[in-house]
Amino acid sequence: MDTDLMNQVNQALSTNGLVSIIVSLLCIALSWWALTNLKLDLIIRQPRGAQGRLLHLLLAIILGHAVAGFVIDYLSWTQMLRNLF
Repeated sequence: MDTDLMNQVNQALSTNGLVSIIVSLLCIALSWWALTNLKLDLIIRQPRGAQGRLLHLLLAIILGHAVAGFVIDYLSWTQMLRNLF
């Protein structure tokens, strides 16, 4: 009985981890796409250079991580509501 419960817990944790990874990557990709409209040439000298592209990538990761955190929290909160009723 205990091994069955442990298997269910491990499967739930694995599923949550996989969902978190997928949501994070999707949010980073969405942030990358949204940031392509940003005019970095007003801020840095060579936006098409290696440093400009790295800045674009880092901004996408930072923004995507923040958005993914919100989405994952929201999903967690909606799962908790099932126990309300």
